[in-house]
Amino acid sequence: MKNIKFLLSVAILICIALVTIQGRVIPHRTADQKEKNATEDSLQKASVSLTVAVERQLNYIGDHIVSAAEAMPEDKYYFTPETLNIKGSSFKDVRTFAGQIKHLATDNYDMWCAITGDPLPPGIVDVNGPADIKSKEDILKYLKGSFAEGHKAIANLTSDNAMDMLDFRGGKLARLDLVFYALTHSNDHYGQMVVYLRMCGITPGMNLHNN
Repeated sequence: MKNIKFLLSVAILICIALVTIQGRVIPHRTADQKEKNATEDSLQKASVSLTVAVERQLNYIGDHIVSAAEAMPEDKYYFTPETLNIKGSSFKDVRTFAGQIKHLATDNYDMWCAITGDPLPPGIVDVNGPADIKSKEDILKYLKGSFAEGHKAIANLTSDNAMDMLDFRGGKLARLDLVFYALTHSNDHYGQMVVYLRMCGITPGMNLHNN
């Protein structure tokens, strides 16, 4: 009888010990899991925020460039400031309006395709774009396609892969570097396109202060 009581007491003590240990361990595990979930949520939010921010910038400059390209009449697509013979100016051998767009779009393809892994459109042999694309309609199609490639590239941009090194023009650049390169290059040429439009008496259709 004494042995039974002794064994029962031991069993009760073991159960109490196990419950106590479990009570200490489970909260610790729960805290770890919460911390892990919070970290994962933060990383996910960072990736979404990065994508949204870059997408907003591409939408902004892309819309303005396409608007400017559409605003120029086809009979002035090959206008260059050199033809105005402005005294004291230096516009010799600058690109035509069409040349500006084709160069911009070609560099877009070059940079965005380096991110997506897509092949370049046929006919690209240098930064001036395919020689057989000449009409306003075809140039606009080529331009819009280059921005579509940009949206595809940005859709796969995350905080985890932003600094991945990618092959570009015989060297290596981070994915995010290429994104910024494409955006700043587009802004640069948009500014030149606006000057060409104003020299032809055309005010760009989109107001930068309201968009």
